[in-house]
Amino acid sequence: MRLAGRIVRTLVAALALPTVLLALWWVLTADSESYYLPPLSEILADVDDVWLRSDRLSVDVAPSLLRLTGGFLLAVLLGVALGVAIGSSRRLRAFCEPVLEFLRAIPPPVLVPVLMLFAGIGDAMKVLVIVSGCLWPILLNTVEGVRAVDEVLVETSRCYGVRGPARLWHLVVRSASPQIVTGMRQGLSIGIILMVISEMFAASNGLGFSIIQFQRTFAVTEMWTGILLLGLLGFLLATLMRLFERHVLNWYFGLRQAQRGGSR
Repeated sequence: MRLAGRIVRTLVAALALPTVLLALWWVLTADSESYYLPPLSEILADVDDVWLRSDRLSVDVAPSLLRLTGGFLLAVLLGVALGVAIGSSRRLRAFCEPVLEFLRAIPPPVLVPVLMLFAGIGDAMKVLVIVSGCLWPILLNTVEGVRAVDEVLVETSRCYGVRGPARLWHLVVRSASPQIVTGMRQGLSIGIILMVISEMFAASNGLGFSIIQFQRTFAVTEMWTGILLLGLLGFLLATLMRLFERHVLNWYFGLRQAQRGGSR
């Protein structure tokens, strides 16, 4: 019963504000005669025809999700591996820091024309654009998480002879995992944005491609259905990331709760 109540409260907290905003949108546009801002009722009525009764889910939405998944996972692998290496070595961190600060200051959308020159206009370019944006929050959060490993735990593991892969996994990565997951959550939000931007350049399918095509052909209601679908996908992906975070960091949240209970 306690778990069910917690789930209900979480759902209510997550859906309350979106529901209120959609209700306001519905009411404020109910009598709208603007071509560029049709009533929400018309937009929702067209969702079925535009996305569900056609092949757009398989032709446009599925490729977008595959590119996002591939780019995000590649960014996680690179970001965690490089972050652990840089965060574990003071000399390597001092050597790499100027370059990292320079590269992170470059907005990823600016790299789209450059990546098109080297990777073409296919899926590889779009995946690389997503990687170029997702990488930095994961990498930098991993570095800071590794740097913040408790020195007492480091000395304890050394005294007990915990070395090599066991030390790396059970001490370094586990201690840094809260910040690593925070970087992943930030990177996912950036990845969704870059997924759409990359599909607006020389693409033949994808959710971003569909939205820009609707805009160019003045199919305004269809364009709004794509924007709503994009927002829904973002919400679902953020929810999945939150569930992943609760599962992976269950020990961390339990420790914090125990500490709060002990301090009362």
